[in-house]
Amino acid sequence: MSARIAVFPGDGIGPEVTAEAIECLRAVDRRFDLGLEFESAIIGGHAIDETGTTALPDAALRLAEKADAALLGAVGGPKWDDPKAAVRPEQALLGLRKHLELFANLRPVKTIEALLGASTLKPEVLRGVDVLVIRELTGGIYFGKPSERRNGAHGREAVDTMYYTEPEVRRVVEAAFSLARQRRRKVTSVDKANVLSTSRLWREVANEVAAENRDVAYEDLLVDAMAMHLIRRPRDFDVVVTENMFGDILTDEAAMLPGSMGLLPSASLGTRRARRRGKDGVEREVVFGLYEPIHGSAPDIAGKGLANPLAAILSSAMMLRFSLGAPAAADALERAVDAVLARGLRTADLVAPGEKAASTREMGEAVRKALP
Repeated sequence: MSARIAVFPGDGIGPEVTAEAIECLRAVDRRFDLGLEFESAIIGGHAIDETGTTALPDAALRLAEKADAALLGAVGGPKWDDPKAAVRPEQALLGLRKHLELFANLRPVKTIEALLGASTLKPEVLRGVDVLVIRELTGGIYFGKPSERRNGAHGREAVDTMYYTEPEVRRVVEAAFSLARQRRRKVTSVDKANVLSTSRLWREVANEVAAENRDVAYEDLLVDAMAMHLIRRPRDFDVVVTENMFGDILTDEAAMLPGSMGLLPSASLGTRRARRRGKDGVEREVVFGLYEPIHGSAPDIAGKGLANPLAAILSSAMMLRFSLGAPAAADALERAVDAVLARGLRTADLVAPGEKAASTREMGEAVRKALP
């Protein structure tokens, strides 16, 4: 059975890192005979330049709708940063998430022994960290209405609305418990229930879900406390689930645990599910997802071969696992990344002072050569 993958290279370093991820997927395909097919479309700033009117052309939406999974590079950059602009590159990402009902953003944060020195934190704090952060992705302040600037009695003013419904909270918290059951069976729900009405709803619903899943340990934490504990005692956490804005901020903080945002993949999973029989004869449930590195478009290094492609490559491994029903292929790709890092190869974001950095292409080629 073939698998169709929509590719949205995007802006800045996006095309460079997605190119290496695709080549890694092609190498995995040759090894595991997955029948992967790739088709690309423009989104983000590139689409604004091409169309003048939209960051998310209809052709990109249609491509995603018919695909089994989607791979995205990055969108945005200073060229399109005018705060008064009617169309912004980030609208492409928000539009894809909303249109495709990608409600659960999975961001694994796992430290690597060979890279403990790359972080600014002490190795004894970092060793053994393995956290999965699940961020609710289609609700909250990024989508609430009204969201606008206006002129008021005292001059310029602005409003954003944080809005959640019980079903939105319940489905992402249930996903957290399901994934925790496959890991170390602990869920931490993060909110701001001492201040926000949306957080009090979040905590109420999360506690109801916890009562239905008593085989999994559960705790509530306020977001400010979580920001501290994530740095102070990160090994204590297994699966962390939180709302949209809190998850956006906490996962950027968590990216500093492994040492670089260039190492962190993500998967945005939706409601579209299917059954897929793998080459091993096992039928598995798969879910449509949008896979992307959590880093930005980094326009200052675009085209220079300095970008770290590992987050995009590891995002592709998540795609193999969640959307293509190919866990053995996912494991092989992740082991190849671990092997390359254990050998000491480093891109510019990870290299020690005075050492030579590998280029984007060299790192991708090394991963492909390390595939078992």
